[in-house]
Amino acid sequence: MNDEKTLCDRIDALEAKLTFQDETIETLNKTITEQWLRIDALTRQVLSLSDRLQVAEANAPGPANERPPHY
Repeated sequence: MNDEKTLCDRIDALEAKLTFQDETIETLNKTITEQWLRIDALTRQVLSLSDRLQVAEANAPGPANERPPHY
């Protein structure tokens, strides 16, 4: 009888750990998904800003587009 109670206690402890692990994995999965979405948005924003900067530099009059006097 004592062995049966010990076995039940061990099974209960394993089930509790499994439940905690499942919750932790789900939380981590949601966090990673949110981070990837944010990284994707930031990557698109950086590319857009880079394109805008290149266009602005190409169209901007001034010393940036002129050859230095020693040429």
